[in-house]
Amino acid sequence: MKPAITLLAILAAAQGITALKVPQNVRDFYQRVKVGRCEGSDKLKGGFFDRSGKNEKAQWSYCQKSVAGQAIFLHGPNTFANMDIDCDGDLSDPGDGRCGSSEDTQGQTAFVDQVRKVSKNKIKDLNANIHPYVVFGNDREDGGPTFNPQKYGVKPLSVMAVVCGEKLIYGTWADTNGDDGPPVVGEASISLATACYGTKAINGNSGHDESDVLYVAFTGEDALPGPRTKWDAKNFKEFEDSIEEVGNRLIKRLK
Repeated sequence: MKPAITLLAILAAAQGITALKVPQNVRDFYQRVKVGRCEGSDKLKGGFFDRSGKNEKAQWSYCQKSVAGQAIFLHGPNTFANMDIDCDGDLSDPGDGRCGSSEDTQGQTAFVDQVRKVSKNKIKDLNANIHPYVVFGNDREDGGPTFNPQKYGVKPLSVMAVVCGEKLIYGTWADTNGDDGPPVVGEASISLATACYGTKAINGNSGHDESDVLYVAFTGEDALPGPRTKWDAKNFKEFEDSIEEVGNRLIKRLK
């Protein structure tokens, strides 16, 4: 078995893919808050779908159960959320081409101006093929449900934690759900999704359907990436490594 494990590690490194083992406190949090519904003061906003809105009820919410004032996560009835694929942002480098199948790619992320500022114009926007980011929050102008995480202390580009496929991935909050369809939740950049589920399972039009992905945003200035963040990273691993220290500190809030 050791040679096989070594080979997998070599292949992952060659692809610039890395993931962390899920710490016990995060595992315990995952199992505890998953059960039941998010109700009362724990539910910051509900009325969202996990997928396209077909054949399901709008039972997903932004929740703060057991982490009020410290973090916000997506929650459904006895479940979390799925993972749709986002390819928005800097399109100048198409990566391995898997974003080509996306049918709704936008040429910029929600916080493109902040990206240029914090990167000191080293990059013009995040690249979904390189930067692990999460789509979090809902903006609409059609009267449907909206949610702005900034009202609860979450800062644009702050570090988020994603538990997926027995892995822990850190990313940044870089985009929001628009009004080009039903009010849905559960989406991440293709690089983050690939770190979770691999290249064969993920492309621009195919994500992870099971509602077992935990997305956690953290409040406060200390959730922002530090000065050592490699905004101009050339691959996923380089960027992920540069925000790992901040992420490791933040997940200690999950008790």
